[in-house]
Amino acid sequence: MKNKSTLEETKHLMLAIQLIKLGARLQLLESETSLSRERLIKLYKEIKFSSPPKGMLPFSTDWFLTWRPNIHSSIFMNIYNFLVKNTELRGVYALIKAYQLYLEQVGIKLVNTDDEPSLSLTRAWTLIRFVEGRMLKMETCHCCHGQFIVNADDLNQNYTCNLCNVPSRAGKTKRVKENSLKAIEEVAYS
Repeated sequence: MKNKSTLEETKHLMLAIQLIKLGARLQLLESETSLSRERLIKLYKEIKFSSPPKGMLPFSTDWFLTWRPNIHSSIFMNIYNFLVKNTELRGVYALIKAYQLYLEQVGIKLVNTDDEPSLSLTRAWTLIRFVEGRMLKMETCHCCHGQFIVNADDLNQNYTCNLCNVPSRAGKTKRVKENSLKAIEEVAYS
């Protein structure tokens, strides 16, 4: 049996707690910590008072390219890229900090609220993996000069983002419209 460092195990335990509080799925926890699946399930139940959600993780890039998710994914990815470029944060620690900043930007507090972010932590983690795997990339909008998520295999000359060229059916619900306008205002004034 291998000797495990108590400090290293504690570090992974604290990381798992932080990820669970941000809404991480079990697959993300298993990938980013060295804790056993059984221990992670037990920890998840202690923190969330329920079993971890079951099911497959997102495996398609299509979700990130639709109107509203693209805006939120692009906000997150811009924050993540800024942190990686300008700080010492890397890997899961950059993910956590970028996600916390994303939640602040879209005005969501995960404590005692029914609001759910458009981009979950697990989707943000998957997005980073898609960008690193060169399935998705950032492209500059020729109108607003913002950076947005696009399919890496598409032709993106003279790319126009979803904010500059809003699809006709976008924002038909009152809540979506209010949240989108709020996000646009925050991006424009930050």
